[in-house]
Amino acid sequence: MNTIRLTAAQAMVRWLSVQMTEDGERFIEGIWAIFGHGNVAGIGEALHGAKDTFPTWRGHNEQTMAHAAIAYAKAQKRRRAMAVTTSIGPGALNVVTAAGVAFANRLPLLIIPGDVFANRAPDPVLQQLEDFNDGTISANDCFRPVSRYFDRISRPEHLLTALPRAFRVMTDPADCGPVCLAFCQDVQAEAFDYPESFFTPKVWKIRRPEADADELAEAITAIQSAKSPVIVAGGGVIYSGAEAALAAFATAHNIPVVETQAGKSSLDFDHALNFGPVGVTGAASANTVCENADLVIGLGTRFQDFTTGSWSLFKNPNRRILSINVAAYDSYKHGALNLTSDAKIALQALGRALGSQKWPAIPGLQADWAAATAAVKAAPTTNALPTDMQVIGAVQRRALKSTVVMSAAGTMPGELHKIWDAPSGGYHMEYGFSCMGYEIAGAMGIKMARPDADVICMLGDGSYMMANSELATAVMMGVAFTVVITDNRGYGCINRLQKGTGGAGFNNLLDQSYHVNPSHIDFTAHAAAMGAHAVKVTTIAELEDALTAAKGAKIPQVIVIDTDPWPGTEAGGTWWDVGVPAVSTRTEVNDARAHYEQKLKLQRLVN
Repeated sequence: MNTIRLTAAQAMVRWLSVQMTEDGERFIEGIWAIFGHGNVAGIGEALHGAKDTFPTWRGHNEQTMAHAAIAYAKAQKRRRAMAVTTSIGPGALNVVTAAGVAFANRLPLLIIPGDVFANRAPDPVLQQLEDFNDGTISANDCFRPVSRYFDRISRPEHLLTALPRAFRVMTDPADCGPVCLAFCQDVQAEAFDYPESFFTPKVWKIRRPEADADELAEAITAIQSAKSPVIVAGGGVIYSGAEAALAAFATAHNIPVVETQAGKSSLDFDHALNFGPVGVTGAASANTVCENADLVIGLGTRFQDFTTGSWSLFKNPNRRILSINVAAYDSYKHGALNLTSDAKIALQALGRALGSQKWPAIPGLQADWAAATAAVKAAPTTNALPTDMQVIGAVQRRALKSTVVMSAAGTMPGELHKIWDAPSGGYHMEYGFSCMGYEIAGAMGIKMARPDADVICMLGDGSYMMANSELATAVMMGVAFTVVITDNRGYGCINRLQKGTGGAGFNNLLDQSYHVNPSHIDFTAHAAAMGAHAVKVTTIAELEDALTAAKGAKIPQVIVIDTDPWPGTEAGGTWWDVGVPAVSTRTEVNDARAHYEQKLKLQRLVN
């Protein structure tokens, strides 16, 4: 057997560089790295040796580097991914939040944190956590609950099995998620005679599991006998590449489609069968269709509480749920009739069985919703402080066919889900974990995945303050996108939830938080200091002009506008289960609790 002598870190980098997709591209496009104690000598030197063939990018925060990698994978529909390497202590722990994002959203992410010495000779080393009762524990064990696969590389030859296992997980449609390979720092530098065959290029194919024949037969019978079926399209439609199959299936059988946050843009917004967003942040058109349906067909959705209105939207005990999902865990939820299958394969099989069967049209609902959204997005006719919905309207009017709007937390996800008109592939929302601080790094990751897209990142001042440092990275790397910051001087969305559940305005808006000096943050100057082109606008008209000027720029463009923290889109939506205190001295809370207890009676309980 021919061998090649390499350090373990060199072997890892060489192996990663030859793992390919079916399209002939590397599955791991490159690696984000902040070097420190535990990865600079071993992994850092190995990456330097491969810098011309396997790119390394330097970020400013480990969490946001991973956010960029996650957004890249999402924009690539899980067909390609990125890696992240960190030092052994704080740097590693900074990535745990991002691992949660990838875990919740079922996205591939390769995390390679440095780890303590496998030989334990210099213990305790810098940044090492010492467990008094378990000598095998390190900071990296925090990744276990947020990793689909976790391994500790404590011998060079561990790579021979750990790396293929990691890729098996990241390329599996059901198990897909983050992988953590904690790499002991002394082992990174150790030499080993690796088989040359280990570095033979390999093509990783994404499986398309077909449905069990009996499950498929039951699903066909359920649909054929339904009087008013509806399809709830989730992110699995997009990851399967089933957008065209969904459009063809819905059209052929005249079945209405509603979209989750993850599934929005799986169908063009103006498709005749697209009844809009569903759930808490949904359209009246979509929620009405779901309330009246006798069969809800979940297609690639995990039935998050925002989708189901905490299961109040599907409360009718006579309504059946058919869940089509590549993950059996999801297809069995809430007593659903399960069809464990790839979305595209399932639609094709169901379409063949249904033949020419069609259901009656549902008139009026879409037009009514279009009128409602047009009203809230319309340009203001007064000099009042603009609303977030009016800001969205301005961005919509200046959007291109190539525009991808993205966000993650706060006001924007709810309003964008409700009122943004998304063409196929034009919507990117991290709402599985709703992680504040994902947005700017995520926009950079999307642009790296889709260089020709017009990427527009929309976020509030609260999310901007959570994590903005990768704006400087994007400037340095020449990755251009547009950032629209709506400054409502605090956490406007959660403040509305606080008030809506009877709470007092407290600790959300900056003026209602403890302070000695009033807060005044100059976001324009801050963004400009990191090298972005930044402007402050005061009107919707000025915002539209700035959006037009931002098109085609070579560096990130930041536009700041003050908005009113109170209004939201009143039309549409449904109830959401947020626990209200059962005991309070405040009348507002007691009234909210009484209302809450009435709503609890409407929930669909687990069968």
